[in-house]
Amino acid sequence: MQTKTLNFFEKVYDIAKLIPYGRVTSYGAIATYLGAARSARMVGYALNGSVAKNVPAHRVVNRKGLLTGKQHFEGTNLMQQLLESEGVIIIDNLIQNFETVFWNPLKELQQ
Repeated sequence: MQTKTLNFFEKVYDIAKLIPYGRVTSYGAIATYLGAARSARMVGYALNGSVAKNVPAHRVVNRKGLLTGKQHFEGTNLMQQLLESEGVIIIDNLIQNFETVFWNPLKELQQ
């Protein structure tokens, strides 16, 4: 893998580690924060490989609040269970009150 890609992945991990307990963000919000607005899918690829890196990837969902990355977690409902243990309410793989629990790195972090 190219160094540029690895650096992007590390930046994704750094942002994901800043997501507060009980909050979520989206792949696109991380990509936009990193100046790569059209790279939401690359953020997903990065998070798929983050299990051993102590990254709270369960806090990253799609732009509508859907748990689209859940198949990358061990067990059938681990992503949902982790979020629910933090107080996030999920019905049919969709985060309820998404606007309330959404954490936008562009607004929360000073660049």
